[in-house]
Amino acid sequence: MKSLHCFTSARFSAGWALVLSALSLVAGAVPANAQASWAGQQMGSPAFGEGEPEQRPERKPEPLNDLRPDATPWRSDVMLDAMSAAIEQYQRIVDQGGWPEVPAGRMMRAGDEDSRVPILRKRLRVSGDMPAKSQYYSSETFDSELEEAVKRFQARNGIRPTGRIERSVYAVLNMTAQERLDQLKLNYERLRGLMQGGIEDRYVLVNVPAFQLEAVERYEVQLRHRVIVGRTERQTPEVRATIKALNFFPYWRVPDSVATLDLVPRLKKEPEYLTNEVIRVFDGYNGPEVNPQTIDWNAPQVANYKFKQDPGDKNALGLVRIDMQNEHGVYMHDTPMKKLFDQRNRSFSAGCVRVQEVFQLAEWIAKYEPGWEQPGRVQEVLAQGQALDLTLIRPIPVYFTYITAWAEPSTGRVEFRPDIYGRDHPASSTPRMWVDPDEERPPAAAANALAP
Repeated sequence: MKSLHCFTSARFSAGWALVLSALSLVAGAVPANAQASWAGQQMGSPAFGEGEPEQRPERKPEPLNDLRPDATPWRSDVMLDAMSAAIEQYQRIVDQGGWPEVPAGRMMRAGDEDSRVPILRKRLRVSGDMPAKSQYYSSETFDSELEEAVKRFQARNGIRPTGRIERSVYAVLNMTAQERLDQLKLNYERLRGLMQGGIEDRYVLVNVPAFQLEAVERYEVQLRHRVIVGRTERQTPEVRATIKALNFFPYWRVPDSVATLDLVPRLKKEPEYLTNEVIRVFDGYNGPEVNPQTIDWNAPQVANYKFKQDPGDKNALGLVRIDMQNEHGVYMHDTPMKKLFDQRNRSFSAGCVRVQEVFQLAEWIAKYEPGWEQPGRVQEVLAQGQALDLTLIRPIPVYFTYITAWAEPSTGRVEFRPDIYGRDHPASSTPRMWVDPDEERPPAAAANALAP
């Protein structure tokens, strides 16, 4: 895996425009206890099967409710016990022959008559998504009961719960019981490895394929946040590090990898991009600033240039960076592209982790620091609009992890998430993931973004 280098500094005094921007962001913050119920509006167009009528009912996106509801941390004996029970459950399913394969084909949805419906019912009954009832076993009607079962299956697998079996869902539906059992066993060992050496009183954990973060104190989850992680070609690595500082109003020093692969090719087509995004050019790390209008972006000396984005509402790091030095050069930060948190698949970054409602996380990180004990100190700093580095007296461990299967202790519900980087199957170079039918194409904001 290629190392990523997302280094920044935080030395800047913002103008009044920046102050107003910070106040606007603070005023619009969503309380932590409302995160799990925040209904994010999804982007994308519906995908229908063949032979659909011309008049199609308007499809309203389901609320985005993808954060874990249980206060039990992933790193806990209680979670391991729940996973052990899930492994036993799936072992019984395997021993009894598994579940049937549903023939792929056109979409199935409520109201359809399809010969594959009885097979789908049996498939969902075996996995526990549909109650075992004697009636309707042979019915070929896709009824409301089956629709609810499909929604339960989709929610457990990190798919938008539409209640429809779109073509992209068949690959998930037809993963064998043995594959799921192997996945549970693999992730059990991953979690057990994360617990070696003991569990700290306070720490932050990012589960990359689940696109969420949990802040844990005294063995209980205090906060959960949606996160954006690295694209397949810019993967977020597994990291064990320590949060040592908070940088407010940071500069973004564009990593060489991002400059070479993303920024310079873009400047060849859009030379005005630097001005629009308030990015300055320097001849080497400590060299003089260069007027971008005098640069031939096809010249060899372009490889020596370094780029730095000024703080502000366009800064790729947003208004705060969480400093956690590590060999990969990745960290957590704010982002101006907050609409991307409304997506279910949130692999858009260049390797760093963008955190939704990051100011709440910053408040939690800093709450035992001298002068930061009272709630609201982070908002005060943002309102002042001045660069500030808070070096922590009490550093906090942080883990970037890769957990694609677990079981919720309070309900026993077994959860699976897409293997976005193919790490569950290292022998294969193709990640085992699926496409949300309403998100087949990345939003324009993600496709065009230059960000860590």
